[in-house]
Amino acid sequence: MQDNYQQKVLGIVGGGQLGRMVIQSAINYNIDIHILDPDENAPCRHICHDFSHGNLTDYDTVYAFGKDCDVITIEIENVNTEALEQLAKEGKKVFPQPEIIRLIQDKREQKQFYKANNIPTADFILTDTKAAVLSNADFLPAVNKLGKEGYDGRGVQVLKSEEDLEKAFEAPSLLEKLIDFDKEIAVIVSKNEHGELVAFPPVECAFHPTANLVEFLFAPAQIADEIGEKATKVAKDVITKLDMIGILAVEMFVTKSGDILVNEIAPRPHNSGHHTIEANFTSQFEQHLRSVMGMPLGNTELRIPAAMVNLLGEDGFTGESMVEGMDEAMKEKGVYIHLYGKKITKPFRKMGHVTILEENVEALKAKALKIKNSIKIKA
Repeated sequence: MQDNYQQKVLGIVGGGQLGRMVIQSAINYNIDIHILDPDENAPCRHICHDFSHGNLTDYDTVYAFGKDCDVITIEIENVNTEALEQLAKEGKKVFPQPEIIRLIQDKREQKQFYKANNIPTADFILTDTKAAVLSNADFLPAVNKLGKEGYDGRGVQVLKSEEDLEKAFEAPSLLEKLIDFDKEIAVIVSKNEHGELVAFPPVECAFHPTANLVEFLFAPAQIADEIGEKATKVAKDVITKLDMIGILAVEMFVTKSGDILVNEIAPRPHNSGHHTIEANFTSQFEQHLRSVMGMPLGNTELRIPAAMVNLLGEDGFTGESMVEGMDEAMKEKGVYIHLYGKKITKPFRKMGHVTILEENVEALKAKALKIKNSIKIKA
């Protein structure tokens, strides 16, 4: 018997750009989406069926929101997992499962999970205080990561020498060996309740040198086939060992010797999958919807090589956003602009992205650079 997806209400805890793009996919299936977000002007505000304004980490707020939904998912990890657990006990479908969200909320727990489950990752030391970091100076060069509440490049300090130790966190954190990697790649995998498990092709990420955010993304990743197969196997292994339902982004390093090391994971749609809206047969946002709603998973193959450029708020500008250079970009073939509906820009705030499609990879890279230099978000 076919499931009637249209009769189920999907609740998303978080109403930012990821939720907005999930809604854009859900419209095609007539699925009602309810959103909870602390920002009254959240990007999802005016396009969801029901909007609740409230704190994502408050038990009562999350519990009350979930009571009116059949299936509950997230678009940000910083949520109240106790409320989600209670909703799951009462028969609501909560995907990803609350215990997995809790694990991923803490980078220290994440790393210990990898170690316990033979998932390749960089060597690390758990540190509770700044003094503990200082006492491990011989472990440098390393990356000091806050256990909790670090995101989008915040809560991460690169410590290359003893002079950098002053930047160490006075909080539970971890010290992770700095990897001299060849490339940073990501593989997005998804699994539904019926045991279907599929992966998107690996993509290559280039990070902003100071903001610690993805600046460019290229699909497919320029890596050997055996490296791609190894990375896909590792990503599938992670979601299988978590026993997770939903979509999971697995960020990885490719070392100079061709090894794969898992860096971090995100149990939701991810920046490394934005290009899939135009470039793949199924987008990551539709796949997220399909996986949590128990629908058949879609084909993930790449239709055409693609690049994605993040549109970040320009440094030095805070206030009502203005977009420069958009008209010129819109004239280009294979250029798709996505603005996230955020009224206020701040330095390095994610305000949108652009996907570029081009058969020739060298032409693709040139066009991506041109777009990045032409579209500016100012105030």
